Amino acid sequence: MCVRFRTTPRIGRPRLPTSFGSKLSSAFDSYGQLCVGIDPHAALLSEWGLSDDVSGLRDFSIRALDAAVGRVGIIKPQVSFFERHGSAGFAVLEELAQMAATTDLVVVMDAKRGDIGTTMEAYFDAWLGRTAPFICDALTVSPYLGFDSLLPLMSECSERGKGMIVLSATSNPEGAALQKASVGGSTIAKQIWDGLGKINQVTARAGETLGSFGAVIGATLNLPGFGLGDIQAGQSGASTPILAPGFGAQGAELGDIRRLFGEGANQVIASVSRSVLRAGADGMAKAIEAANAELAAGLRA
Repeated sequence: MCVRFRTTPRIGRPRLPTSFGSKLSSAFDSYGQLCVGIDPHAALLSEWGLSDDVSGLRDFSIRALDAAVGRVGIIKPQVSFFERHGSAGFAVLEELAQMAATTDLVVVMDAKRGDIGTTMEAYFDAWLGRTAPFICDALTVSPYLGFDSLLPLMSECSERGKGMIVLSATSNPEGAALQKASVGGSTIAKQIWDGLGKINQVTARAGETLGSFGAVIGATLNLPGFGLGDIQAGQSGASTPILAPGFGAQGAELGDIRRLFGEGANQVIASVSRSVLRAGADGMAKAIEAANAELAAGLRA
């Protein structure tokens, strides 16, 4: 990898902001490893008794945020469900991001962006830049225009205290053929995982236990089948965060996190959405608390 990461401030520059990895560690320590997805798709709006329009979108999003604050340390808005409402939906997402920024929540925007050159720089400006309208701590990105296409902006993330979470082994069955494909004796998923591990070792600051660049790895997968059996042994140094969808409605049990990820369970962001959102506005807080308790028990196992 040709990009050289700068891990200390240049002379005369202000001290670097708190890294995404440190923010994530603090969230884990304060609230546990549960992440609540804010996914206002049409069926959920209906279940909540809301209209499938911008008004319903805003009501859903703010009430979901209120239920999450003080109960979890991480939220993950799914950008597509805002985008489907056009510019007014993006305005709601911008408002949600600004509200979340006044709390101690870590915000991962699930946008799955990925491109090259100035196009990727524009995505960075929109989500992670100094004047980004959509305030967040990390962004999900796709490496399938080449993993190295992400490297220059990973360097910018390190200076901004931001993170990226890279698709590696996703829970949808359509992704398996590509992600399990072997190139040079290693699966694509494994090469992404190994690349992130190297970057986190280079960019993590002294004493940090989690890096700022994570991998999306589905909780419903047979990890050895993707060449990822070694993540169950954890990592030394600054570990690569694992954003794990698939818990709850997709079938994986939070209480099984240790069986699923082994020692690597300690670096997992366990994402739930429908399983808590379906409890409705009045029941969501209790559903989050129950999920947190189940996850904590699984981590102790």
